Amino acid sequence: MARTNDPLQLDPAFESQLGLDTFEGKFDVKDFVGSLSEKLITQSKTSSGPFDPKPFIRTFELVVDRLISVRKDVQVKTEQLEKNVRVAEREYSRKMAELNKGFEAVGSSFATMENKLNEVGRTAIRIGEELESVHIERQRAQAAHNLIDFYNQFSRGETTRLDALRKEGKDGRHQVAVILRRLTTVAKEVDLPIAEKTRENIDKYCEKFEKDMLYLFDRYYRKGDPKMMHHCAQTLLDFNGGGSCVQVYVNQHDFFINKVKGHVDDSDEMSGHPQLIASYSHDSRWKTILHPDSSPPRMEPGLVQLFAEIRATMAQESQIVQAVFPNPSLVMQVFLQRVFAQSIQQYVEQLLNKGASISELAYLRVLQLIHVETSTLVEDLKTHEFPSMVATKSPTDGAEFRKFLTNPPSTMSSATTTSVAAMLEAAMEELFVPYIEGQKFLERESKNIAELYATLLASFSQYHARTQRERGKVSVFDRVVDRLGAAAANTSAGGPTTSAQAAAAIMRFGGMMTDRAHDKPTEEPLREEDGLLSIDIAEKMLKWHAEAVGRSVELSAQNDVPKNTLILLRVLAEAIANSYLEVAIETALVRIDSADPKAEPSLQAFTVIYSVDAICHLWQRYMNIAIFPLVASSVTIRREMSVFVNQTISRVEGAINNLLQRLTDAIISWLALQLGKQKKNDFKPRNDDQSFARVNTEPCIACCEVLEKVRDAAIQNISGKNREAFLTEMGVSFHSLLLDHLRKFPVSATGGLMLAKDLKSYQDIIVSFNIPSLVERFEFIRQLGNVFLVRPEILRSYITENYLGRIDSSLLKPYLTQRSDWVQFESQFNEPSEADDGVTDMNGKGLKDRFRMGRLSTMMKELESLKIGEGISMALPSGIASGLPVVGRS
Repeated sequence: MARTNDPLQLDPAFESQLGLDTFEGKFDVKDFVGSLSEKLITQSKTSSGPFDPKPFIRTFELVVDRLISVRKDVQVKTEQLEKNVRVAEREYSRKMAELNKGFEAVGSSFATMENKLNEVGRTAIRIGEELESVHIERQRAQAAHNLIDFYNQFSRGETTRLDALRKEGKDGRHQVAVILRRLTTVAKEVDLPIAEKTRENIDKYCEKFEKDMLYLFDRYYRKGDPKMMHHCAQTLLDFNGGGSCVQVYVNQHDFFINKVKGHVDDSDEMSGHPQLIASYSHDSRWKTILHPDSSPPRMEPGLVQLFAEIRATMAQESQIVQAVFPNPSLVMQVFLQRVFAQSIQQYVEQLLNKGASISELAYLRVLQLIHVETSTLVEDLKTHEFPSMVATKSPTDGAEFRKFLTNPPSTMSSATTTSVAAMLEAAMEELFVPYIEGQKFLERESKNIAELYATLLASFSQYHARTQRERGKVSVFDRVVDRLGAAAANTSAGGPTTSAQAAAAIMRFGGMMTDRAHDKPTEEPLREEDGLLSIDIAEKMLKWHAEAVGRSVELSAQNDVPKNTLILLRVLAEAIANSYLEVAIETALVRIDSADPKAEPSLQAFTVIYSVDAICHLWQRYMNIAIFPLVASSVTIRREMSVFVNQTISRVEGAINNLLQRLTDAIISWLALQLGKQKKNDFKPRNDDQSFARVNTEPCIACCEVLEKVRDAAIQNISGKNREAFLTEMGVSFHSLLLDHLRKFPVSATGGLMLAKDLKSYQDIIVSFNIPSLVERFEFIRQLGNVFLVRPEILRSYITENYLGRIDSSLLKPYLTQRSDWVQFESQFNEPSEADDGVTDMNGKGLKDRFRMGRLSTMMKELESLKIGEGISMALPSGIASGLPVVGRS
């Protein structure tokens, strides 16, 4: 029995793990070592003694020896395989070299064959070209022979051959058409004794042939056979271009025949469209179209019906034309030209004549309506567009004939001609040229809007003309009328212009005459409301102008829109600024100038100012929203328009400022007049009980009432900085009046109370103006009035406090001398003070010597910026000294 545990022999269990198949594929060293150690580890664990590494060492040594043996075996096998591979590679290289030599031989053979084929091809091409040349020559000879033969037959008056060819059907008729076209060309080239007779025979036969083809076309047209119609159209197209065929088709179309019959049967001017007469004559739109306040018509039933018929007809005919005619685009253009020239133009003329018979506005509104509807129709008809096909031109000269004999022409060729869209644009332009050409439309538009403005302002103009004549003053209104009269006269002297026509319209409808020396004996009574400015009237004028501008944009070329908009703007400015706003302002000025200075001034001018301001703002807003965007494309006209509008607005604003200044002067003059009515003893009454019974003196009551009215009117009619400036000027002027007024009247102790109440009333009214600078001024006036109330012993200290303390006491002397008890304590104020001594040292004389005899207003002016010594700094209340009048010292 063999030993199994021989330490020099490897365990048989490991033999299978050391074969070559173990190391093929995926091999893991750890798994390999683990499998070798697994059994040894188990045995080591079962042993009771200490760990013995010898079995592991012996096993691994044996495994390593075996692995070295395996590696040697593998190396031997690898070397053997490498030798086999090298042998196989040498054999493969040898075979590939042999194959390359074989392929090169085959390629060379194919190249030789290709060269031979190319030579054969070139030879065939040359033969083909020669055959084609021979064929062309044969065709040319055959064509020439046939033409000469047919020509000789016509010279003898024989047409048997052609008649027989015509009877062969479609192809025969087509060949006859081509032959006749060529014979016509040949007949024009031949110059022989019999040529004239032959040419006549050819022309007669051509005419007969054309009539026969047209007869066939008409017969098949009535039968509704599109194939035969197409054959006839194609034959005539090859014969002479097919124009006669197209004319027959268009002339016999039911759309035009019905219109012609209606025109013949009815003698009325609307008879061209009898189905539209009822809607035309009874439509309520014709009753309101002449009213400028009504909306422009958006449709006209007759025109809508006519255009609907055209749309329906063209939708049907486009399919028929495309199926029948070889050149549908040209036929469609001829058809549409007939529609525009006959149907549309006649009805447009009738509508415009009707509108012109009603009014100029009706004519313009109808013209715009027609243009809008026609533009829509044109856009709809542009969808009927076809690729155009035209006949080849017949040769007419010898060179073309020889070329024709050499190369037989094709009967049809594609060519680019005028498109249906371009033709529609041209037809529409031609339709409206008589009405908008040059300046015709703009002149009528300007004349119309000027007449509308003149009619609207007729009562207003007559009112102001009479009012200003009654005042006996030549005003700007008269100058405007004179200027308009001169401009209107230019319409007869020279060519009429837009401005001249506008002026003539305003003169005529406004009831103005350049010679106004004699008025009509029976004049309508004046009504105050006729002469009032109205925002509603201004809105009407702007609305009418916007409508006119809209028509101009619709009917004018795009490049002419800015220029035409500026022209219409000048007409608007002439009416709204010159004939409306400035006339009202001038009348208000005339009323102020001619008013009785002793009567309370009328504040009606405030309503004029308010209305003018509102209308100017409305006009400017209208310009920014509606007008300026229309001229944005032209920088020059945009600048010119801005300058023109600014100048016009500035002129109106200047007139308003002048009116407001004149009104201010009138109010101040009346206030001065009322203060002048102050009685000498109003502030030195004899009967104290009766004086205390009165709250204020009569001049104070009158002044306060007027100032209150002025304040309310200013708040109601003037806004913003303008109102503040006006009320400030009123307050400053009245403040100056009061300063002069207080130094004119003696005041007793009892009268001082009356004066204080008057001054308090003045102050309360001015405080209600809400102007801070005026509040300070009249607080100064109130404190100045209190110098008549304080006791003499504290008077000197009083005038050194508050606003009075900011000026030297000597400036108040003209007012202090009006105290009834001034004589009793005058000596106290004549004593020099330290401040007076300081002034004497610095300037050589005292303030009392310099200002003793001057008015307070003058002294305050001179002392406003004067500083005398360290203790005398003139810090007046803001706004007090600036408005005091400068009066020369006595």
